Amino acid sequence: MRRKSIFQFSILLFVAFILYSCQPKEHELVIAISKAKPDKWYGNYPQWVQKADPKVKIINMYELGVDSALQVLDHCDGLIVSGGADVYPGWYGKLADTARCGEFDRYRDTLETELIKKAIAIKMPLVGICRGEQILNVTLGGSLIIDISTDHDTTIKHRLVDWENCYHQIQLTQGSLLSKLSSQAEGQVNSNHHQAIDKLADDLKISSIARDGIIESVEWKNPNNKGFMIAVQWHPERLDTVNPELSLPIIREMILQAEQYHSHK
Repeated sequence: MRRKSIFQFSILLFVAFILYSCQPKEHELVIAISKAKPDKWYGNYPQWVQKADPKVKIINMYELGVDSALQVLDHCDGLIVSGGADVYPGWYGKLADTARCGEFDRYRDTLETELIKKAIAIKMPLVGICRGEQILNVTLGGSLIIDISTDHDTTIKHRLVDWENCYHQIQLTQGSLLSKLSSQAEGQVNSNHHQAIDKLADDLKISSIARDGIIESVEWKNPNNKGFMIAVQWHPERLDTVNPELSLPIIREMILQAEQYHSHK
């Protein structure tokens, strides 16, 4: 009992420290990233954010419990849902296909689902990347292709063992938010995923697509009375030196939107 009490007190102290440390100084923005560590796999996300604004404070939500993360989110100005493991197929009605998926992180599924719901409810700027786009679609009622290579007729390689050199072309939807931000009609993106959006959630619309029909990015179908949101299947945090037009404008716009969100708190 004593050990349990000490552990619970330690957790409370940790959350209190996070809440205190994420209290913004004058003009300081706080951006939550659903998972931002370890640096070997997730270190590019904070670097990408800080290329747009070196003074931004980053909070790694994954190290918090769900309730604590939701509390901390109240003190943030934007949310990035990062890439990673497959979303558990029970979330979108394909439980029988579990064996055809890769690794899961059930805690992360729950954490990100709740963070997305809250960010949308409070109209917080939101960016989804790779898995982040997928779980956004699932959270809003959509589903996923379990495995592109077996379930979708394509010659495009969306994932390779040499993932750092996997690229393909996409076409941007004319008039979409993404096309306006990037000033592009098409472009090359990096790719490291075997799943993708299947049934698109009702509240979303496609803003870019691969030549084989795979959805590459989404935004609000009706953005009225909603916060800024864009979600992409590629990894813009690793694309800035190869194709900055489909990388840097996204994070710069998010920071701009975060500043506006912050000023209206």
